[in-house]
Amino acid sequence: MANNYYIIDFDSTFVSVEALDELCRIALKNSPDKKNRMEKFSSITNKAMSGKITFADSLEQRIKLLDAGKDDIDKAVKLISRKISKSVVRNKNFFRKFSDKIIIVSGGFKEIIVPIVERFGINATNVYANSFRFDKAGKITGFDKRNVLSGSNGKINQIKALKLKGTINVIGDGYTDYELKKAGIAHKFFAFTENIERKIVSEKADHIAPSIDEILYVSKLPMSISYPKNRIKVLLLENVHKDAVEIFRNEGYSVETIDKSPSPEELSRIIKEVSVLGIRSKTNVSGEVLTHAKRLISIGAFCIGTNQIDLNGCLMKGIPVFNAPFSNTRSVVELALGEIILLIRNIVDKSSNLHKGKWDKSAASSFEIRGKKIGIIGYGKIGSQLSVLAEDLGMEVYFYDVVDRLSLGNARKCQTLPELLKKADIITLHIDGRKENTDFINEKAFSYMKNGVIFLNLSRGHVVDIEALARNIKNGKIRGTSVDVFPHEPAGNDSGFKSPLQNLPNVILTPHIGGSTQEAQKDIGNFVPGKIIDFINSGNTFHSVNFPELQLPKFPERPSADSYSRECSGHTCTDQQHTCGAQDQHNRTISKDK
Repeated sequence: MANNYYIIDFDSTFVSVEALDELCRIALKNSPDKKNRMEKFSSITNKAMSGKITFADSLEQRIKLLDAGKDDIDKAVKLISRKISKSVVRNKNFFRKFSDKIIIVSGGFKEIIVPIVERFGINATNVYANSFRFDKAGKITGFDKRNVLSGSNGKINQIKALKLKGTINVIGDGYTDYELKKAGIAHKFFAFTENIERKIVSEKADHIAPSIDEILYVSKLPMSISYPKNRIKVLLLENVHKDAVEIFRNEGYSVETIDKSPSPEELSRIIKEVSVLGIRSKTNVSGEVLTHAKRLISIGAFCIGTNQIDLNGCLMKGIPVFNAPFSNTRSVVELALGEIILLIRNIVDKSSNLHKGKWDKSAASSFEIRGKKIGIIGYGKIGSQLSVLAEDLGMEVYFYDVVDRLSLGNARKCQTLPELLKKADIITLHIDGRKENTDFINEKAFSYMKNGVIFLNLSRGHVVDIEALARNIKNGKIRGTSVDVFPHEPAGNDSGFKSPLQNLPNVILTPHIGGSTQEAQKDIGNFVPGKIIDFINSGNTFHSVNFPELQLPKFPERPSADSYSRECSGHTCTDQQHTCGAQDQHNRTISKDK
């Protein structure tokens, strides 16, 4: 580092925003023409950053639009202090330790920049930027046009004037930053893309840097984490909720999404460079797929079930699997209750008849659920919650589970499956999808059921003999059925679907949407990434389905979330997500890379 200088841009690099735009937004807060003026202001900024107009022209045009004063500048400093780039905050110690070799060169303004970078140990004498001109009332009237940074090729002329002896590295997001390399002044140009990526700039960069961590890593300089998170690839499949995408990206990971479930062959091919895999219920992570997963750190099942994952194979490879055991239970329960009412009232067929122009107003084959016996097979998180709500609606609740479960309310446990099947007016299935449960409900099981029973399967498709179910609907044994899961499901929404249950009377078929509500998917999208990130950051395996659940103690030297917030003047930080950058105590990633 002795003969290395790092020239760092301020706007959209050191901070995540364009400071002058933020000042304009503050100054125009109460202006009736705010929207139009801001759009014009931002447009000028973007043109300059992309090299479409000269910086001198853009500065002149923006200052003319600006109607701000010293009070607005103070407000802007407070606001922008909360928008410092995450990887900059994470590596605060680097900036303090090597502050004499770090130089801020910006087309922005010292009045905003200096008070922000000084918190990182960067002295005002190492800040080269423009200066405002004010009138006696403190209003901005213009800028110092004698400053070389206010004109064209300002950064080039400024760096030349510094006469630095050593290797010059430039870090920035704009075209004017690249021009330093183009002019032969900089030895290396890092296109900083953490906040914004400009294609015209990235294409010309020596190295694309999604974070400061990446720059420190390739430069072999000390950083706050063991390995740049942007080098950790996250692959999310099957339309995982957008919140999960944002959480991983905000943490600094490289994220790729695929809307559908890939075939085993395709997954084996694309998993080779993946560090974190996120799936839902359709993707099968078999032992064969795992043999191709050379960099895999963790798997997130954005659902309840994990039978589609070879858990023992993951354990043997040191890959913890996390799921969302609570997040979508309410959604599944509500769907089950709604469908029970629709089926017992024969609403499906009555609605279909009306669509065909047939008026069928009759109480025949239409009943209340109050007083009916509901049999719940599988008394886990979903089954037990359904039990409580069903009892609240006046139903008699019976349940059967191979595991000894504590009954809730007045629910009564059946000792055998046939006992439950014989008692229940309504049977609903909520068991897991392990191979041993294939055809758990078969022709023999249907023979135990009452004539005219209502039957629901919202668990897994292969646990019911679908052909036997279709036969018992046709012969009248089952008066109404609802099926949300099928033995063979399409890989995506663009695929066709066929089932022997189609076009049968009083049958509700849904495309595996038991947990597909906005609330459930949002909860899952927030829960699972948090557990994976916590594992990568600190080694915690709490809530893992295949590892011993370890909740490691916090390291004494790690600042609390509150102290991070205070230190960063308002950053929203959590100890779980470390958005301000906690010391990475977990070195699995770099060891796997090596």
